[in-house]
Amino acid sequence: MDSYHRQLLHRDSRTGRDCKFCLQFDPDFAKRNPIDRSVQEDQGDSAAAHLTEDGHVRHRIFEILRMHGKDLRKGETLTRSA
Repeated sequence: MDSYHRQLLHRDSRTGRDCKFCLQFDPDFAKRNPIDRSVQEDQGDSAAAHLTEDGHVRHRIFEILRMHGKDLRKGETLTRSA
């Protein structure tokens, strides 16, 4: 394999667990698909540890909201930009 292609690390999703960060900050966490809630056990509760792209993106959204001091659990809503 050449150096331009990413080498995939095959991991078993059965070793995943729910992301504690998303559980704490996402009010709709229970409504997510189970695979979107899961993170790899050995990588902690980071966006990169999510098993799916949807889980990764949602995790990042809540990190950004937290940096800006917004808390969706208190009823604040996201405004549409377009």
